[in-house]
Amino acid sequence: MCRKIMSKAMKVTNASATDTAQARSDVLTPEQRSRCMSSIKSKDTLPEMVVRSLVFSMGYRYRLHDRKLPGSPDLVFKSLRKVIFVHGCFWHMHDCRYGRVTPKVNAGFWVAKRNRNMQRDMEAMQKLEAENWAVLIIWECETKDRETLAKSIKNFLASM
Repeated sequence: MCRKIMSKAMKVTNASATDTAQARSDVLTPEQRSRCMSSIKSKDTLPEMVVRSLVFSMGYRYRLHDRKLPGSPDLVFKSLRKVIFVHGCFWHMHDCRYGRVTPKVNAGFWVAKRNRNMQRDMEAMQKLEAENWAVLIIWECETKDRETLAKSIKNFLASM
């Protein structure tokens, strides 16, 4: 839905000099932008589903989003005392091309929000490690290469 709105809005803009400056600003109304942003999921995302599918096919069983643990890890292996977080590159500021994107519109808000996410991630990891949990972070961009991802997950879960 949001992609359709954005593509329609981009077609409406012309390539003249004044329109080029306009195209850099947000092409959606605040209501449309709010609707698009509220539709972004925090659970059951495509990268998370890829990881869950791989882990399940390896024969491991897990719990999802255990709220009793700091940060509510995406996958929890209680018997192994291991957790996996699946982070979106943009939202958690990964050092890849997707994570380095900085929005031009309302930049102050986005910098503060993404920095809070990083701070919260660090605090959750420190608390988990203090409670003797092993932590693996899988980035959204890493889910594109399933063979390498499967190897890293298997190494993490098999290690003691």
